[in-house]
Amino acid sequence: MTHVDHGPAAGLLMTARKSGTLFVTLNRPQHANSLNEQLMGELQTLWKQTADDKDLRCIVITGSGRFFCAGADAKMLASARTAVGATAAEELAFLPGDHVDVPVIVAVNGTCAGGGLHFVADADIVVAGESASFLDPHVSIGQVSGIEPIELMSTMRRDAVIRMALLGTHEKLSAAAAHKAGLVSEVVPDADLLERAGELAAQIATGSPEAIRLTRRAYRSYINEQQREHLDLGWRMVQEHWAHSDSKEGPTAFSEKREPRWSNR
Repeated sequence: MTHVDHGPAAGLLMTARKSGTLFVTLNRPQHANSLNEQLMGELQTLWKQTADDKDLRCIVITGSGRFFCAGADAKMLASARTAVGATAAEELAFLPGDHVDVPVIVAVNGTCAGGGLHFVADADIVVAGESASFLDPHVSIGQVSGIEPIELMSTMRRDAVIRMALLGTHEKLSAAAAHKAGLVSEVVPDADLLERAGELAAQIATGSPEAIRLTRRAYRSYINEQQREHLDLGWRMVQEHWAHSDSKEGPTAFSEKREPRWSNR
């Protein structure tokens, strides 16, 4: 197992540099590394800071504790946001993909749910530990899953994406099932997860930096062109649903550990 020495935790992220690889750890373990506005802001700032780093060859993202990322923080969903992206791209600015010029490897430890799937869809390579699991609980907590399914259509089998989107918490994929569905490219023992991600990063670093940059721009341009219009439509549907009572009832019921009382209107 590779041990990465992190510097002092700054806010909700831990970062460590090993040669040309930047290891980034989501660090809200007491909240399952769920996304709140502070964490998303810190991620966005980090990508801006590293965008022009010519010595950077690869980024590895993982989570601390038993979760990779449980998606959006329930408290954030239940209250008004201070900042909302005008487009899907603006809303997803906490993802590195379009803001850095090096490959991103996501190393999924534990549970990856809801908005955590953004990192997986945005990654160039996804490696999962054997105990990792994947689910899209949006509809189970009264939210519209308008973005993640569109993102995942580029890598996963369509039927697997739709099952996750419609069945919510009833469709939880194991690491092996996620590999079979195309969501992850490799499954390794949990203890070897960061070591394997580091090996892949080191192998990437042996290639021509400029050739890798242009190769990555080429395929990401294709993916972005396919998705942009549909992601914006999905994001509008997500926002329109916020006015519906179910949008608040779901997170409230989750926080109160009770069954939701849906309004069918």
